[in-house]
Amino acid sequence: MADETPIPVLTEDKPGATHRGYHWVYYDPVNKLVCFDYRQSRGREGPKSFLQDFSGYLQSDGYSAYDNLGPPGKITHLACFAHARRKFEHALDNDRERAEKALTLIGQLYDVEREARDKQLSYDVIKDLRENQSVGVLKELEAWLIDQEPVVLPKSAIGIAIRYTLSLWPRLKKYTEDGRLQIDNNLIENSIRPVALGRKNYLFAGSHEGAQKAAIIYSLLATCKIRGVEPYAWLKYVLETVPDYPTNQLENLLPT
Repeated sequence: MADETPIPVLTEDKPGATHRGYHWVYYDPVNKLVCFDYRQSRGREGPKSFLQDFSGYLQSDGYSAYDNLGPPGKITHLACFAHARRKFEHALDNDRERAEKALTLIGQLYDVEREARDKQLSYDVIKDLRENQSVGVLKELEAWLIDQEPVVLPKSAIGIAIRYTLSLWPRLKKYTEDGRLQIDNNLIENSIRPVALGRKNYLFAGSHEGAQKAAIIYSLLATCKIRGVEPYAWLKYVLETVPDYPTNQLENLLPT
C-alpha cells in the first residue's frame, strides 16, 4: 500500500515561509511493516526511486505518480474502494437515488470483508468467500456504472463518482484475486493520521534533514503500533542493545 502526506519544512531557500515536502508512506499489510520516505516533492521520482527493486502488488488511490513505475508485469496495481465510496457519498446531495444505489452495492462488498475479518479467516478461505459473494456484486455494480455513465452530467457529483470508479475498475476489483489483498487503503491511512496530529503540534520540520529523521521515527513507531509493541519499552531495549550489536544484523531489532 502507498500514500503520501505533506509536511511543512523550513529551508534557507524560503526565508519566512515553509517548503511543502512529503512523507511517502508504504505499508506491507501481510508482514505488518510501515516505512515513511521523505521527499522534497510529490513527483513521480519519489515512488520510482523507492520502489525500483520492488515487484508485486501496489495499492494506492488514483494518483498518477504511482503509474508506470517499472517494466510491464513487475508491479500489479490495485485501487482503493474507500476512495470510490467517498465520491458517491459526496454525490448524495446531487443525486440521492443513484448515489444510494452505488453505496448499497459497495456496502455489500464491505459486509463480506467484515465477515472475513470477524471470523479471522485464512487467506485461501477469504479468496473463496470473495469469489462466492463479492464477484457477483462487482459484476452488478460494473454493469450499473456502465449503464448510468451516459445518462448523467459528466461534471455533476454523481457523474464524477461514476467516471472515477469506472476509470479504476480493473484495479478496484483485483483484490478478489488473492486473499492477502485488501479492498481499500484504510490501513495505510491509519498510519498517516499521527502525522496530521504532529503537524498541529510541531507545525513544521526544521530542515529537510529533520524531516528525513522524522520519517525514520514515524516508520519505527508506526510499525510498533501495528504489531502491538509498546514503543517506549522497545526503544529502551534497542538503545541498550545497539552499541554491541552487529551492524549487518540491525534489521533483527525491528519491532516484532
